[in-house]
Amino acid sequence: RILSPSRREVLDFRAGLTINLHGGSRSAMLTLASMARFRAGFGHFPLRWIYNISIPRAQQILGEERVVHTAEHAASAMFYLGVSRAEIPRARLFAPPSPAQTPYAVIHPFASAAGKFWPADRFAAAARAIERNRGFRPIVIGGPGDDFTAFREFQCLEGSPLGRVKSVLSGASLFLGNDSGPAHMAAAFGIPVIVLYGTSDPVIWAPWRTPNETLKPAGGLDALPVEEVLFAVERLLDRI
Repeated sequence: RILSPSRREVLDFRAGLTINLHGGSRSAMLTLASMARFRAGFGHFPLRWIYNISIPRAQQILGEERVVHTAEHAASAMFYLGVSRAEIPRARLFAPPSPAQTPYAVIHPFASAAGKFWPADRFAAAARAIERNRGFRPIVIGGPGDDFTAFREFQCLEGSPLGRVKSVLSGASLFLGNDSGPAHMAAAFGIPVIVLYGTSDPVIWAPWRTPNETLKPAGGLDALPVEEVLFAVERLLDRI
């Protein structure tokens, strides 16, 4: 079941074990509200008194002193709680396929924070080149508050319902975007993804176990030329 984040609904669920993978104050309060016999959270979380199972650092559980991917971080909690150690698979999403008849590329040129944006005019130039070189029709996705002005020549899904966005992603031949939620949704559908990183670290946030190319220019995303992104597109598509 998927519960709404209300204390009453969480309490009524009568969980035997609650695992907090987030660590924020709201998730901590919901963990407490569950009244579960076992309440697990990582040892570095604040409000540690809420948890009666303290999960060690992922590096300690995995036996490796290195920066770990967020998928490894979450999986390490499962291993600590008794799940047999195994290869960590990619995330998976399911959605009815898009009815589109021609191959298309999904472009997500927006991001949630400053420093994670590639300039809109370069996204538009890359979209034109992908259509010209590979025949993939660009479809631009974004939220209701995003500025689509630079992308009016393409099909745009402005603030579309999540179910429709998932269907469009599931049938795409390619995804190109900044590091964001849609990039990880595309990876969970197993489609080829090109992800551009500004301030975030691709070692932690790279697409997990799906065909991908990640680009993080030393001078920030403003220093990333269109040609380098198109080279990455060709490398990825040729490889698969």
